[in-house]
Amino acid sequence: MFKNLFKKKEEIKEIAVHSAVTGEFIPLEDVPDPVFSEKMMGDGCAIKPSDEEVFAPVSGEIVQVFPTKHAIGIEAENGAQILVHVGLETVNLNGEGFTVHVEEGDTVNQGDKLLRFDMNVIEDKAASTIIPIIVTNTDEMQEIRPNGAGSVTAGQDDILFFKK
Repeated sequence: MFKNLFKKKEEIKEIAVHSAVTGEFIPLEDVPDPVFSEKMMGDGCAIKPSDEEVFAPVSGEIVQVFPTKHAIGIEAENGAQILVHVGLETVNLNGEGFTVHVEEGDTVNQGDKLLRFDMNVIEDKAASTIIPIIVTNTDEMQEIRPNGAGSVTAGQDDILFFKK
């Protein structure tokens, strides 16, 4: 009678991260910003976008929407914390060129629209349009494995796998 009451919740071990945007896969080490390329924020990969729509790379909860709208944090179903950071040095734009479609506390499914950005604004006023996708709690993961090369399509192509 009580066995379902105390049943342990199964942990999700491995999660596939879909590309958050359509574009060209870039290994994190090739991102022209040492904060990302030297993995100071965590491990992951990046995409050089060819489109201006950014989608949830994993299902989970929106835990942070930066006031400057350039980055969104998602806690995946297995507790991994994923940062989608649109462009390099875009914090200085103070939200210009960004339209966010989610709020902190929202639950998203992989593929839900997170934000839209104006590529021309970023190209003109920031260092790069490259979008790093980072597992910020890398030290809690058993494995993080990039899985991309060449062109990737938002919501379709797996670009990263991680195990907790």
